[in-house]
Amino acid sequence: MVIQSMTNTDTRDVEATVRQILTLEDAGCQVIRSAVVDEEAAAALEAIVRRIHIPMVADIHFDYRLALKSMESGVQGIRINPGNIGGIRKLRQVVELAQERNIPIRVGVNGGSLEKEILHKHGGPTPEALVESAMGHVSLMEELGYGNLKISIKSSNVPTFLKANRLLAKVCDYPIHLGVTEAGVGQNAVIKSALGIGTLLAEGIGDTIRVSLTGDPLEEVRVARSILDFLELSEKPGPELISCPTCGRTEIDLEHLARSVEKMLEKVDRPIRVAVMGCPVNGPGEAREADLGLAGGKGQGLIFKKGQIVSKVPEEELLSAFARELEEYIRELEQEV
Repeated sequence: MVIQSMTNTDTRDVEATVRQILTLEDAGCQVIRSAVVDEEAAAALEAIVRRIHIPMVADIHFDYRLALKSMESGVQGIRINPGNIGGIRKLRQVVELAQERNIPIRVGVNGGSLEKEILHKHGGPTPEALVESAMGHVSLMEELGYGNLKISIKSSNVPTFLKANRLLAKVCDYPIHLGVTEAGVGQNAVIKSALGIGTLLAEGIGDTIRVSLTGDPLEEVRVARSILDFLELSEKPGPELISCPTCGRTEIDLEHLARSVEKMLEKVDRPIRVAVMGCPVNGPGEAREADLGLAGGKGQGLIFKKGQIVSKVPEEELLSAFARELEEYIRELEQEV
């Protein structure tokens, strides 16, 4: 499963775009897409591609010449809507160059960009309308002799997104890119993306994903990694933090402890399981089952490592003691490699 994101810099600004992509690479992004708004942006891709380490996809709308120029600049993929690229003659030129350079084309359909006749036929951007539009584009590309395709059907409505991609998976053998488009901001956007993308991935549908959040694309990559980690689909899984929701039995500032440990784990790239618990009922058991565990009580806490208690410390020393255990555990893992 491949994580994709999209830059929100001005692609013509090579330094800013490269800087953002390198940051996203470090966070786990595996494919990057950039908007190509004019010929200057298409030309800038050449310098960008030379300085990054993951495949670049050029996002093209309306002007076939931008697709041609982007491919000449060395991108490894392009995203187009065959219906708005300028007609069959111009589309053929794009396909011919992509064929010559073995560049895959992603055909994208969104609820907000359906053809008028399909909208009229189905009464709106229904799942059936989205699939009909996507498969119409696929047929057009196949008529031109091109089959190196990836398909995406996106909607900002989760049930529509789910049904459309389920229908697509039944009639299409091409790789499918998943994303709940225009998901929004904050917690609701994360929940929409996790429900939509995660549900389909759990059903075995999807090959690449993009979490579409308003704001810093770095958060997109972090959320995408979490979705894959929790479904055990990540190629390079990261740490998992377990913490109890707190109740009347909690006698320690568990939220502070959990958030502090979560911050420590941001720099960890190992698939370790960490538990931060504050309940005398389930806490010790969960902490024992984790690679590292912290079980808090009234004014003090226990630190577990692989099921064994390694220390009992006052509450004010818990975080510093846990940080030392975490560093030591990571060193041990590195030595095993």
